Amino acid sequence: MALASTLLASSLTGCQFASDSAGGDGGEIVIAADLELSGAAATVGKGYQRALELKVEQINESGLLGDRTIRLDVRDNRSDPSESLRNIGDFTGDSAVTAIIMGSCSDCAVGAARTINDKRVPTISLAPATAVATPVTERRYLFKLGPNAADSAAAVANELRRRNIGRASLLHTDDEYGRDGLRVITAELDKLDINLVGTEQVRTTDTDVSQAVATLAQPLTGENPGALLVWTSAEQAALAADSAAQADYPGPLFFDAAAAGDLFLSGGSATGTKGVNLVFTQTMVIDDVIANTPAKAARKQWFRDYTARFGSYYGFSSFAADAVQLIADAVATSTGDGSINREAIREVLETTQFDGLSGPIRMTPDNHSGLMPQALTMLVSRGGRWRLAS
Repeated sequence: MALASTLLASSLTGCQFASDSAGGDGGEIVIAADLELSGAAATVGKGYQRALELKVEQINESGLLGDRTIRLDVRDNRSDPSESLRNIGDFTGDSAVTAIIMGSCSDCAVGAARTINDKRVPTISLAPATAVATPVTERRYLFKLGPNAADSAAAVANELRRRNIGRASLLHTDDEYGRDGLRVITAELDKLDINLVGTEQVRTTDTDVSQAVATLAQPLTGENPGALLVWTSAEQAALAADSAAQADYPGPLFFDAAAAGDLFLSGGSATGTKGVNLVFTQTMVIDDVIANTPAKAARKQWFRDYTARFGSYYGFSSFAADAVQLIADAVATSTGDGSINREAIREVLETTQFDGLSGPIRMTPDNHSGLMPQALTMLVSRGGRWRLAS
């Protein structure tokens, strides 16, 4: 009986180790990536893929992980939460996978949260919705890296107050993030006694938003809003700007951070978005910034490396790069005995503090959404590209 008890205890211990440990063959660190490479969000998904590949290449060349190297396992979720959940099921069931990075689809991350938590695989989502990282009690293994809706809304509301704008309308998508935007914008405008006089929602797949914009720009009351707020993807935001111009809307447009795309605007986007305001990080326009700190110098170098490789700069690329860096640093910190333990990696991620390519990032056990509010600033479209508003 004693021998049987000992064997049973050893067996249980082995099972626990297998569930918490991970690692590919030959010292590989396998980072799985569930991205939107086709479908409505394909543009941002491909931008993320480029950034992941470039950052992995840089880390492997740096020797940060000693004789280990990172290998990416990228799959297309087709901008579909059901397909994403299938990918996450495969990734979390693969003992070789060390950690997972998910793309821009908020509904995908929210839908996969339970699987990620149950399988105990540390995952960083690049999706913007608040529910991606909250409640933390149900997101122990799920972290979020990107602009927070409440911070973006606060930045827009403060800019409206600075300009003495007392009325605004909101165009938002009908997904998790769009509803998030409606909630936080309403709350922030209420704090400053700014009236939200109209709201319209569009599907994430819509390629024509002119009717919704016309309704907001020329409401039945006959009084135009002082500002038009756009809480959509970059492609739909550009369409909204064109539609506002066609509707002869005279006021300013403000894009939420999710509308950040390419640094350079071309064709109709360059004309329609002229003078449009965008809440985003300095890294998008880091060539306008003096590199007076090591963090800013690193952001300038990333901007140059990405632009040299791909010909232009994509706004959200820094978040994907920071996600890889977070995982690599967590592996380097938590593998003192040579093994790769997912729980140890999760614990390191949960206490991360560093100045990333996107800005200051701070994670705590009570906050799994790491980008700090001061990372955001106001940009403006000028001369066919985004610039610092100041």
